[in-house]
Amino acid sequence: MTTTLISGGTVVSPTGRQLIDVLIDGEKIVALLSPGAATFGVDLAAGVDRVVDATGKYVVPGGVDAHTHMEMPFGGTTASDSFETGTRAAALGGTTTIVDFAVQTPGQRLQDTMAAWHEKASGNCAVDYGFHQIIGDVDDDALSAMGELISEGVSSFKLFMAYPGVYYSTDGQILRAMQEASRTGALMMMHAENGIAIDELVKQHIARGETSPYFHGASRPWQLEEEATHRAIMLAEVTGAPLYVVHVSAKQALEQIAWARGRGQNVFGETCPQYLYLSLEEQLGAPGFEGAKWVCSTPLRSRAEGHQDELWKFIRTGDVAGVATDHCPFCMKGQKELGLDDFSKIPNGIGGVEHRMDLMYQGVADGRITLERWVEVCSTTPARMFGMYPRKGIIAPGADADVVIYDPRGHTSIGVGRTHNMNMDYSAWEGYEIDGAVDTVLSRGAVIASRGEYLGVKRHGRFVKRGLSQNLI
Repeated sequence: MTTTLISGGTVVSPTGRQLIDVLIDGEKIVALLSPGAATFGVDLAAGVDRVVDATGKYVVPGGVDAHTHMEMPFGGTTASDSFETGTRAAALGGTTTIVDFAVQTPGQRLQDTMAAWHEKASGNCAVDYGFHQIIGDVDDDALSAMGELISEGVSSFKLFMAYPGVYYSTDGQILRAMQEASRTGALMMMHAENGIAIDELVKQHIARGETSPYFHGASRPWQLEEEATHRAIMLAEVTGAPLYVVHVSAKQALEQIAWARGRGQNVFGETCPQYLYLSLEEQLGAPGFEGAKWVCSTPLRSRAEGHQDELWKFIRTGDVAGVATDHCPFCMKGQKELGLDDFSKIPNGIGGVEHRMDLMYQGVADGRITLERWVEVCSTTPARMFGMYPRKGIIAPGADADVVIYDPRGHTSIGVGRTHNMNMDYSAWEGYEIDGAVDTVLSRGAVIASRGEYLGVKRHGRFVKRGLSQNLI
């Protein structure tokens, strides 16, 4: 096995930072050592196979992106990133573990959809991966299958309060699934928007000839996200199920989550970089059809209403548990163009798995969050939330050697032809400048990226069999 010493860097955890060396043996971290320390009189640097100099840089656990959609069918097309291209981009951006979603549609067995996603990912991933299960057809068979999937390392299940006729679950179905989650210890994930009301608003906008991408956001007002979030919280309280609300974009929805948490409920919020930086006015309201690049659900919110600043605040307070990407990319040509004359036909999704660590580090550079909170929301809490800690999400003896060396003196320019390796014909982050850069990325001890060069192989990534959430009260 290869031995590696990462020397001279500052190791950052959710609880602090320390100038310390990291010793790796094969795929595992085996020791944290005082800089330049000798063991039994032996110079470690001389005795290892590889020394990585991290002087002046941060040494952080590899990113855990707990919300991706590789090869996901949606809106008459399929997400443009395969597991191969998407995880390669993730590796270059400092993410060493993803948790993707197996999708059940009515008439399918949960076990069959999970098997299909295993087939898509196996042997094709540059980084380690796990799965959540989307339940699109809540019935007796699906509910009985939840326990079986938990035993196979899939311990989180997602429901939709949006998309009637596609993934939508009624309140009664949600109640039944939450009762099963409460019984088994599974974590229930929720897309919280009032899909019935949204569909009516969509019809009204189109009838008035309001068909541009801007009206994707206008037809999904924050009130319908807040209402659905509150309803999900109440159903979770009735059943005793833990609840994780995905891609929260509205400050009012996060206020509901903060309220529930203040009452001692096991409710957690996730947000994404697009809701922290982008807006309804600037992106969805771009001239012509350009706004289609940023069509996603939940939608981008108004900057004038202050959603972005409030979401940063909720990250600082801890009411946002983790920051994921909801990576679901589509090309403009041939995919987003499906909605050229009707915003409701634009495939929903933004690509960002490559840029999450950088975009969130910019929050550190701007003084919005601390280094420790950066590590916490990008790595440690997602690993704990989804049953992978302490194997993932921490620099500690016994953990997988998933390590990112991050250079605070570096600079990253995002855009097509620069740092953009996702399988898309545009970048949702074109022109963004980051005051820092991913220097070196190790996955289970193997160097898979260095200074923007991909050094990994698609067969490197392994399935992570997850346990139950470790983040519950």
